[in-house]
Amino acid sequence: MGQKDMAWKLIPLLLLLAWTASTSSARDRTDLLNVCMDAKHHKAKPGPEDKLHDQCSPWKKNACCSVNTSRELHKDTSLLYNFNWDHCGKMEPACKRHFIQDTCLYECSPNLGPWIQQVDQSWRKERFLDVPLCKEDCESWWEACRTSYTCKSNWHKGWDWTSGSNKCPAEATCRTFESYFPTPAALCEELWSHSYKVSNYRRGSGRCIQMWFDPAQGNPNEEVARFYALAMTAGAMSHGMGPLLLSLALMPQLWLLG
Repeated sequence: MGQKDMAWKLIPLLLLLAWTASTSSARDRTDLLNVCMDAKHHKAKPGPEDKLHDQCSPWKKNACCSVNTSRELHKDTSLLYNFNWDHCGKMEPACKRHFIQDTCLYECSPNLGPWIQQVDQSWRKERFLDVPLCKEDCESWWEACRTSYTCKSNWHKGWDWTSGSNKCPAEATCRTFESYFPTPAALCEELWSHSYKVSNYRRGSGRCIQMWFDPAQGNPNEEVARFYALAMTAGAMSHGMGPLLLSLALMPQLWLLG
């Protein structure tokens, strides 16, 4: 059999291989929608929770958090993580509302699948990274907290836990939030090791995650998750076609050799 004939016989096989690669990538990403993280207090699968507490109630139709989790996270030092918001004196109530809302989103939202990453941590196996937080949600968080006090710019690590709850390390100084976070982006992106990335999009755009929403109007983050999941799946499929395109580009060389 000539090399030219062999090349033509290989084309169906190459097409099959490329199609398999692209579709398997898409299937692998079906878990981007309506999922819960593998973390300390998250449910295995999202579902209704009719009695979610206070600020977590917008997620009651479909939540990754339990009723008990939603109640506990509203406390000043909850048993969820033994984290004390008032580590530099009493946090302003308006500021604390934003931290509670941030925690509700983290614990309850089933719409963060596109940004879930695996981690090797004792208390969780997954986290989210670079969630596109709506611009005004970040700005209002910063405005509410700029006059409250803290002693650190990254709250994920570096605390003194010897007492059982977080305390400022010996070398740290309590200063205003604005001192540690001079801009809204500094707060939202650095606070939790880049869990969020401040978006240029605004609420209602369908392109950024809302920390606050009116459940009577539905959960807008469902649309946002679908948009980014589709974009990621399309990217994976085009990547899967790469071997096919490369192989087809080499075909003329095989013919010339024949």
